[in-house]
Amino acid sequence: MKKILLYLILFFNLHFFAQEVSLYQQFGGHIDFTMIGNTLNLEENGIFANCAINTSSSAELNLDPDDTIIAAYLYWAGSGTGEFDVKLNNIDITAQRTFSDSLTDILPFFSAFFDVTEQIITERNTTYTISEFDLNDVIATYCPNGTNFGGWAILIVYENDTLPLNQINIYDGLEHVPSALTIQLNNIDVIDNNDAKIGFIAWEGDSALHVNESLFVNENLIGNPPLNPTNNAFNGTNSFTGTSTLYNMDIDAYNIQDNIAIGDTQATIQLTSGQDFVMINTVITKLNSQLPDATISIDSFEITSCNNLETIINFTVFNNNATNFLPSNTSITLYANDQLIGTTFTNTDIPINGSESFELELLIPESVLQSFTLTAVVNELNSVLEIRTDNNTDELEIDYPLPPTIQQPENLLECNISFETGLFDLSTIYDELIDNADSETEFAFYPSKEDFINDTAEINLAFEYLSTANPQTIYVKATNTLTGCFSHTTFQLSVYNCPPTIPDGFSPNGDGINEEFNIVGLYDIFVDFKLEVYNRWGNLVYEGSQHTEKWNGRLKNNKELVPVGIYYYVLHLNDKDYKPVQNRVYVSR
Repeated sequence: MKKILLYLILFFNLHFFAQEVSLYQQFGGHIDFTMIGNTLNLEENGIFANCAINTSSSAELNLDPDDTIIAAYLYWAGSGTGEFDVKLNNIDITAQRTFSDSLTDILPFFSAFFDVTEQIITERNTTYTISEFDLNDVIATYCPNGTNFGGWAILIVYENDTLPLNQINIYDGLEHVPSALTIQLNNIDVIDNNDAKIGFIAWEGDSALHVNESLFVNENLIGNPPLNPTNNAFNGTNSFTGTSTLYNMDIDAYNIQDNIAIGDTQATIQLTSGQDFVMINTVITKLNSQLPDATISIDSFEITSCNNLETIINFTVFNNNATNFLPSNTSITLYANDQLIGTTFTNTDIPINGSESFELELLIPESVLQSFTLTAVVNELNSVLEIRTDNNTDELEIDYPLPPTIQQPENLLECNISFETGLFDLSTIYDELIDNADSETEFAFYPSKEDFINDTAEINLAFEYLSTANPQTIYVKATNTLTGCFSHTTFQLSVYNCPPTIPDGFSPNGDGINEEFNIVGLYDIFVDFKLEVYNRWGNLVYEGSQHTEKWNGRLKNNKELVPVGIYYYVLHLNDKDYKPVQNRVYVSR
């Protein structure tokens, strides 16, 4: 009567915040499941029971040598608001998911979850001990009502090629009975009900309390007598070991071969209890099922433009060794190293032993060049349940061709030959580039970006190049003759006004030789110059500029020759880099 009295007293104060039991994970293949665990209770709780509890307990795992562990999930639960940091074989465990339920405002309960797959794979068959699970500070409140408890369980899903093809669904949450609890199990796929099985992780069941305590699957009463009578399903037992001293918790499994039909996609579980307070944490189903088996193969990797990082990838998705079709819209993801570079989906339902081929154009990120691993993964995003999940990946090592490296050319500077134009010998730069490049690299020079892009007006390096802009950017293209990959760089051609060459004299005598005061490097270069010529008495005899004729030894009227002798000139170049030039010139006959 311990719990029913409490319910009557606090009927109007009941405060429930349970989490509905729902699908958590699915597995497919030649698989089965088992469970281990233990209680912290020293004896079945009750009004006259010892109000004490252990802080650790142990259980043994014994799998066959050929069993391959696929997943292992640790659940632990107890009275109170939660003890979420424990140890498993001295390894710290902090809950990844938590659940809660309550009997009254002052009597909460908790459950916690941690994925221990890696640890169980590593340690495999051994003794597992949960420790530092201390509820002693809270259970005093629960002992008078007989609801003090603590315990843990590990659910292990394993694979063995000798097993039939099964679908295992794991449902979890935290819901309680009494007086009745209905749980709808969805996402099942039954092709054969032979050896169909359902398992439970439940808390706080008492063997001494079995008032109207029943378990139904699809409205069929089930049991596992003598361990689990049909009127006392949750009675502190472990179906996998046969123990009946798993105080106030249950790790049970039931054969439901005759309680579920071929073609079923859901099942209904109903629990009743007229007195015993029981919390359902986890439900596991194992059913024969039809499943696909997706695999993928990278067929080819073609570089269409290494400079634009463009590629074409061909691959095939197969559904071999399957018992059902692989549905359309199954995901395909592609990675360069760990970086996602493409996603697509199957277009059709792929039949048993069928396949579908794909061709994708993709860009390779610069961050993964040059050598990287191309990885193709099928069924990563939408997680279609299949026979095996360890064969969904294919890899290909790629050595992506890089464009040639180019030694940066130096800028060139030459004298202005007229109106800021200049002649340049580009072959010197070419020779330096060749000397510092691989043997398969060839170079081409272009006068503009447009010509570089369009591969037009390539500069002939056999001749001096006339630059007509100041400055002018020259584009150099380096191409790998084996791969076609190319890179480019630029350098500048600039001209400056070199100092003019001024003669010491000239002879305007009509013989056609040296008839003018010809200053080389002046006209069309210093376009703002001004030239003044004076006789020995300081009289201006000539004044010239870019727009006048050169001095021919005549006076300003351009008719009368000046006498033989020394004349003085002032040349204003009007260039910030030069001062006026003053000197003398000798006019002879």
